[in-house]
Amino acid sequence: MRRTRDGRNKTSILLVVLAVGAAACSKHEEEEAVKPLVQVSVVQVERANLAVSVQAPASVFAREQANLAARLTAPIRELRVHKGDMVAAGQVLARLDDRDLKAQRDEAAAAVADAQATLEKTTGSTLPTDIERARGQVATAQAALNQAQKFYDRRRQLYEQGAIPQRDLVMAETDLAQAKTAYEVAQKSRALLEGQSKERDITIARSRLEQAKAHLTLVETQLQFAEIRSPFGGFVVEQFVFPGDMAKPDTPMFTVADLSTAVARAQVPAGSAGGLKVGQRCVFTASDRPEQKMDGRITVVNQAVDAARRTVETWCEISNGKHALKAGEFGGLSVVTGQLEQIPWVPLKAVQFEEGTRKGMVLVVEQKKAKWREVETGPTIEGKVPILSGLKGGEIVIVDGGYGLVDDTAVEIVAPKADKP
Repeated sequence: MRRTRDGRNKTSILLVVLAVGAAACSKHEEEEAVKPLVQVSVVQVERANLAVSVQAPASVFAREQANLAARLTAPIRELRVHKGDMVAAGQVLARLDDRDLKAQRDEAAAAVADAQATLEKTTGSTLPTDIERARGQVATAQAALNQAQKFYDRRRQLYEQGAIPQRDLVMAETDLAQAKTAYEVAQKSRALLEGQSKERDITIARSRLEQAKAHLTLVETQLQFAEIRSPFGGFVVEQFVFPGDMAKPDTPMFTVADLSTAVARAQVPAGSAGGLKVGQRCVFTASDRPEQKMDGRITVVNQAVDAARRTVETWCEISNGKHALKAGEFGGLSVVTGQLEQIPWVPLKAVQFEEGTRKGMVLVVEQKKAKWREVETGPTIEGKVPILSGLKGGEIVIVDGGYGLVDDTAVEIVAPKADKP
């Protein structure tokens, strides 16, 4: 009896276990059967000719900018412009007190007139006493020479007639030679005195005149410094002084910027700067006006890499005749450096990148299931990611709804969501 009862109990337990297992399997199959599909939006991989570009953050600067300071220390008498005003090249921006300089100018002009009169007087004046004495000595020597010549002529005539001995003729010749020598010495002495004295006095007078003129020019130049002028046309972007303030050479008064041509200065990563060249087309987009793109040309590609940031400074000049760009604006600079021919591409949001690289993953739809695919990409071009390897044209990739999916997840393709305005 006991064996029969024990056998029945074991049989009952086995039946219960089998029933529970069957029920569990049935429930799992029912759950799988009713599990919903993941809805995703997709695009087809296309091929196109894509321009290769370099993007970098950039800030706007004026083509020309100058901090204007006075070259004199003087009170500010008048301000003719204020911050924000447009100015022309050479326009007077401010005037300093110049009354003391005008007095110095009048004094210097009088000194020039006095020096000019002194020079004219020296040039046309009579000779000094020493020169007059030398002239008298020349006249005396000439008279003595004439007398010696007459005496010699008479002695020679008498000697030829036999009236006097030869000794008397020789003495007359000696006297004549001495008279000639005395006359020549007197002439040279007079010429030397006249040349030295007159030229020296004239040189001194001219030197004093030039000094007076130089001082007058200096004062007139300082008077010009009393007017603060703009070196070029542009806008007054900074104003540091007001009427009555003391202008000093070490303190700026205005900052003037020429924004007719704006310069977007970008720091391009060194690894991307190899294709940059002067003359290339560049496009600047202000961060607060992404819909407005402004074309320009590359004018500067620095030949040194910033050691701290590992970037290459690049300048893009942009015509800014309507002054749409302001100094200090921030945005992005894009420069086209090449073109990829018939390259597969997908939207940017279809790729999940590995941080710091151009490698990533995309979800490809195959037989209504999501499959992860590793890809290598090129630089993003206006929201399009060139696929260098991993995809071919015509494949279907998920752009929305793929976050967190695993391989072989069943998906249902739906229309893409409209972008919010």
